[in-house]
Amino acid sequence: MRAQERAASELFEAIYPRLAGWCRRLVDDDGTAHEIASEAFTRLWARWTKVDEPTGFLYVTAANLVRDHWRKMERERRALRRVTTEEIVKPQAEAGDPSVRMLVQSLPERMRAPALLHYYADLPIREVAALLGRPEGTVKSDLHAARELLRARLGGQHDRIA
Repeated sequence: MRAQERAASELFEAIYPRLAGWCRRLVDDDGTAHEIASEAFTRLWARWTKVDEPTGFLYVTAANLVRDHWRKMERERRALRRVTTEEIVKPQAEAGDPSVRMLVQSLPERMRAPALLHYYADLPIREVAALLGRPEGTVKSDLHAARELLRARLGGQHDRIA
């Protein structure tokens, strides 16, 4: 066991700085790079006796974590862009008609959660279903029901919702 600990310590000392630097170039943030490199090592330690090529495992794991980070950042950018665009394009509509926001908030929870996640957080239906622990078909049905309920409550004020 002592030999494994020594080998793990030597690997960490040899690889961590390069791995963190590589991650830094990909994510452009020191803190995130160190989090990713540390998480890659944590995942390696959990499988230490089963991994034949630890350096390759570390880089593949870090690449996957970087990709997850990029996806998260892109979702956040899309959501921010959507909110910013809506505020710029429709400031008078919201000021004169605060009912849309209130109507969304007044939806039953089973419809409100998928609507907020899909339309406001810009998550795909697959991810909404996974987050809510519901089948995709149920999420689609709830989104449809939410649109119909909002459409009915708004009457003729808006031709199309979502």
